[in-house]
Amino acid sequence: MARILITSAIPYINGIKHLGNLVGSQLPADLYARYQRGRGNEVMFLCATDEHGTPAELAAAKAGKPVAEYCADMYEIQADIAKRFGMSFDHFGRSSSEQNKKLTQHFAGKLDEAGLIREVTEKQIYSNADGRFLPDRYIEGTCPNCGYENARGDQCENCTKQLDPTDLIEPRSAISGSTDLEVRETKHLYLRQSAMKDQLDAWIDSKTDWPILTTSIAKKWLHDGDGLQDRGITRDLDWGVPVKKGDQDWPGMEGKVFYVWFDAPIEYIACAKEWADSTGKPDSEWERWWRTDKGADDVRYVQFMGKDNVPFHTLSFPATILGSGEPWKMVDHLKSFNYLNYDGGQFSTSQGRGVFMDQALEILPTDYWRWWLLSHAPESSDSEFTWENFQQSVNKDLADVLGNFVSRITKFCRSKFGEVVPEGGDFGERENALIDELTKRVRAYEAHMEAMDVRKSAQELRAIWVAGNEYLQAAAPWSTFKEDPKQAAAQVRLGLNLIRFYAVLSAPFIPYTSAKMLSAMNTLDTSWPDDVAAALNALPTGHDFTVPDVLFAKITDEQREEWQAKFAGKRG
Repeated sequence: MARILITSAIPYINGIKHLGNLVGSQLPADLYARYQRGRGNEVMFLCATDEHGTPAELAAAKAGKPVAEYCADMYEIQADIAKRFGMSFDHFGRSSSEQNKKLTQHFAGKLDEAGLIREVTEKQIYSNADGRFLPDRYIEGTCPNCGYENARGDQCENCTKQLDPTDLIEPRSAISGSTDLEVRETKHLYLRQSAMKDQLDAWIDSKTDWPILTTSIAKKWLHDGDGLQDRGITRDLDWGVPVKKGDQDWPGMEGKVFYVWFDAPIEYIACAKEWADSTGKPDSEWERWWRTDKGADDVRYVQFMGKDNVPFHTLSFPATILGSGEPWKMVDHLKSFNYLNYDGGQFSTSQGRGVFMDQALEILPTDYWRWWLLSHAPESSDSEFTWENFQQSVNKDLADVLGNFVSRITKFCRSKFGEVVPEGGDFGERENALIDELTKRVRAYEAHMEAMDVRKSAQELRAIWVAGNEYLQAAAPWSTFKEDPKQAAAQVRLGLNLIRFYAVLSAPFIPYTSAKMLSAMNTLDTSWPDDVAAALNALPTGHDFTVPDVLFAKITDEQREEWQAKFAGKRG
């Protein structure tokens, strides 16, 4: 039994995520976790909310809540939506946890001992009205590039130009609106990433099976321009992990917190300790996943994320772990994704454009979305959600192929043999040919799933569904029954066993529908079909079943048009 550690990029706390965020990290990670569990492997699947930093403070202020209360509320909302989307996390944690606070301070102390942290004096904008330094996102003003009046100090949302706070025309505090700003000196800690460039380069070179997208982004950051730069790890904020060396104060850093990019990935590890603490397990239980000196040397660690997160996970977080000099588990495979765009443009929270996770579940059950998103995952390039494609995929793949097969075979059996697996007849040439085809296709499906080729896995699974439909159409038990009821019984018996077979194979993609299929077949047998012939005899003659309700309702043109208009957002 293999041991597999899986993490997906942790979603930021401020707001509900759209479908592009979902398919870029959590959803494919869940697919892989469910598949590996289905194969009998031991899995630890971790995720959390990313709660520190400027956006959390600003979102809390906008909501009129203290930041800790806002984060606690949004955590519950995100955890609930993730659960309803079928995310099978072993633990869904919080980067604001006490466990992450202590571990972040621990890593900072180790990095300082290794000489990998330096103190830098820099200039930053100070608001006299607010009595504090303002990080870039706390400053708003007019963009010098396009004239947009609400540009932030790090980037203009309108024209996307990268900015420095001092670039803004008529800058003002995003907190109070005050223009009484001045430039002052402040001290910050920097992680000496440049000192680790060669070590990181060699580590990345050792990952020969990484996707091209992952490696190319990492190499670009390492070698383009001035190469890998030292990066600030502290901020002048109230909300975050206080700057300490382990449990010791850090002279000159009083009142500062660690920069969110530094503490957020450490939460992957802290999340496992949260899991152990919440379930009353000793530290050895989480350490066996994360410490190579405590048993994690035989763990395969896989990360899932969108391409925008790759630099932090291939350079900054590894620099933290390697730089500590401690025996922490490093990532083995990093699966990265391109972007999912929305109907000719981009998802936009401010413009109400696109479908967000909570909205999706209000109009259709989870598995409709899971199937479309995974079967159209943006792996080799960006992909696009359109309502026409969504309607076509749901109607053809889910309703016409899988749902229709289950409905036809169960209803026919009920009409001729009752709600029981019928007795009589042996499998013949046609049945054996189907078993041979399915054996080849299941092995191909397994290979694609192991390789984390999400779209290819979906295509192979659909082909497995199609093979059953084609068999049913060719065997035509409703015709066979007139001449040879025993042979028709054998065909129906195979068809009913195919439902259980499909439920097991499809569970990683459509877990709720898989559970309905197993329930209809009155079985808890979820054993993987290593032997396809044996799997198609798992339900014996005389075994009771029930005809399920329609698994997938077709999407009508009227529904499609309604949703298309509803989620189009503000144009222009």
